[in-house]
Amino acid sequence: MNQGPIVTVLHSDSVPDVEYMTRIAQRATVRYTEENGLADALRGAEVLFVYDFGTRALPGAWHAADRLRWLHMGSAGVDPAMFPELRGSDVVVTNTRGVFDSAMAEYVLAQILAFAKDFSGSLELQQRHEWRHRESERIAGRTALIVGTGSIGRHIARLLRAVGMSIRAVGRRERLADPDFGVVGTDLHHELARADYVIAIAPLTDETRNMFDADAFAAMPPHARFVNVGRGELVVTDDLVAALCVGSIAGAALDVVDPEPLPKDHPLWELPNVRITPHNGADVIGWRGEVVEAFTDNFDKWIAGHPLDNVVDKRLGYVPS
Repeated sequence: MNQGPIVTVLHSDSVPDVEYMTRIAQRATVRYTEENGLADALRGAEVLFVYDFGTRALPGAWHAADRLRWLHMGSAGVDPAMFPELRGSDVVVTNTRGVFDSAMAEYVLAQILAFAKDFSGSLELQQRHEWRHRESERIAGRTALIVGTGSIGRHIARLLRAVGMSIRAVGRRERLADPDFGVVGTDLHHELARADYVIAIAPLTDETRNMFDADAFAAMPPHARFVNVGRGELVVTDDLVAALCVGSIAGAALDVVDPEPLPKDHPLWELPNVRITPHNGADVIGWRGEVVEAFTDNFDKWIAGHPLDNVVDKRLGYVPS
């Protein structure tokens, strides 16, 4: 017989593996739902696990959240949950901070190496059976500017520093001797001017939306490459396309775009200096189980009345460092 609190799990076409959810199901009544059934599934629920972390259905179903006490996002970004009604409520919001850190750092390093070593150019020559000697770039000694100083940004900094890159960062608070970022500045355009690679990993908030616009790209050196692993909405997409077309920057690697999915006729697809991945930069084998495990660990704390991990400051829109 079902017992305990009602836990609603919002999923898309992929449902969390039953094996991973066993610890929850033994102590709670679990309701699985897709977006079109979210309102009905929220009625009476005390916990909402947003496994479909790309959803935009929460505001429309919020009126039915009559008993909700805790909302857990199955991602590091929590922007789908930062609408006024939820922010003004007593509902605690947590995220899955930590699960994606090392995988995302590997993705960023891979994209930087792909630019420096021009692997795509080598593949084109191989496909033409053409043996042509070429030279590549070093990444040691190059400067990477990490825009966003949260947990993922810190892991990126550590990995890039380990391969000899010089690291700087942009965050909300200035720091002169951070152990991972080195110098953390607050003036984005000033820092962009000295960067060889710019990595966007800032959370999406009112302050960061559209932060990479025409002025930001103009502030970057023409040889700089832009890597976006944060949110597509950090960027004014038309301004990025224009900057790439006129050579204001040398290239872009985009795991996130605005809009998502990217329309088939969008100009970004055709630009030779752009690499696009479908928002899967940190989705390594086994990641789905790790996401559910992170929620389950927090559920253990919630049931026991202990403080939850990764509590989001709803005023800021992210977990404070």
